[in-house]
Amino acid sequence: MNRKLSRRDFSKLLVTGAAGAAFGIGGFSMPAFAASKRVVIIGGGFGGAAAAKYLRKIDPSISVTLVEPKAIFHTCPVSNWVITGLKTMQDIAQPYTVLKNRYRINVVADSAVAIDAPAGTVTLKSGKVLSYDRLIVSPGIDFKWDVITGYSRMVAEQSMPHGFQAGKQTLLLRRQLLALKNGSNVLICPPGNPLRCPAAPYERASLIAMYLKKHKPKSKVIILDDKEKFSKQELFMQGWEKFYPGMIEWRAATAGGKVEKVDSASMTVTTEFGDEPGGLVNVIPPQKAGAIAFDAGLTDASGWCPVNPVTFESTIHPGIHVIGDACIAGDMPKSGFAASSQGKVAAVAVASLLRGKVPVAPSLVSTCYSLIAPGYAISVAGVYNLTSAGIVDIKGAGGLTPMDASADHLRQEAAYAWGWYKNITGDNWG
Repeated sequence: MNRKLSRRDFSKLLVTGAAGAAFGIGGFSMPAFAASKRVVIIGGGFGGAAAAKYLRKIDPSISVTLVEPKAIFHTCPVSNWVITGLKTMQDIAQPYTVLKNRYRINVVADSAVAIDAPAGTVTLKSGKVLSYDRLIVSPGIDFKWDVITGYSRMVAEQSMPHGFQAGKQTLLLRRQLLALKNGSNVLICPPGNPLRCPAAPYERASLIAMYLKKHKPKSKVIILDDKEKFSKQELFMQGWEKFYPGMIEWRAATAGGKVEKVDSASMTVTTEFGDEPGGLVNVIPPQKAGAIAFDAGLTDASGWCPVNPVTFESTIHPGIHVIGDACIAGDMPKSGFAASSQGKVAAVAVASLLRGKVPVAPSLVSTCYSLIAPGYAISVAGVYNLTSAGIVDIKGAGGLTPMDASADHLRQEAAYAWGWYKNITGDNWG
């Protein structure tokens, strides 16, 4: 695919397509109304933080309460860099200080345990009840623990981490990698689609191979995949051949990659082709919407939340908007960038609806960078539009790193990757 959208144009689209609607397209005058409209947001990740900040930027008279149990949010993007020593936990730590102090968002360090949609209330773990005029739910993902025999939440927390919720899981993977015996293999077991950040397991494989090449050259990475193909596959494999020949083995589902069971005591993974032992076993189980979405009845049979693509309002419970990994967003991937973009769209929609106005149809964007080696990264960008079929990818509007990209181009992609991270986290939490 040719890269038809320049980085400058892509940045402009991000502003005018999602956030820019708040500053002109919707026709807001501020203050829009007295401080009597209450919005509660559950989840302070990429989607929730963006929604909270942009609601206050669109109309400071809206009372915004953000419910998030973590005092500091550690991001999944760049957590693979932390696992392999390229960055630290501090580099991926996002506090809520600016949202509280500059934007006057009421950040509540608690967990939402129940939503009463007819009553318009959220009950917190502490017992406190919050009332809302509109609710935005950004709960992230949860896992299907019963799909792989022998795998459970306890196993993930103790011996076979998934690493798909940054923080303790990131540190556990880091410790296990450091303790790995030279000659023992690393097993990475990605699930089928859909999953959070589709390219993340393969970036992880790349950077772990980087670490092994330098520190434990007798070890290798084996990817036991529940899919027949994966995001940016040809680009990843080209990079693996260049930097880590013979050190990364990928097995598709029909070639012995589908994991049937695990044994945490022996650190063994079983496929239809037999047992595979590993010194470090990274099992990423199948995923579904976060628990509060299930408890509130916001999910359908797929395990995800159906929404109106114009407003991200639930098609099951009016007055509740679901954004980020938990929602069904057509062709958009489940990624931090997509969640942030959706958060801004939801903010515009909620502000419009609270004023009795009809929300405008948004433009949506997403981009994903993957670091394969220091100074060598690849990316994919997507631009999305609304049609009768929902949110669809505009073919040719985004782009993928070319297979014949020059060394200078790939070095620039690596620099853009860190710049992208600093920009999006600054936009959300800064």
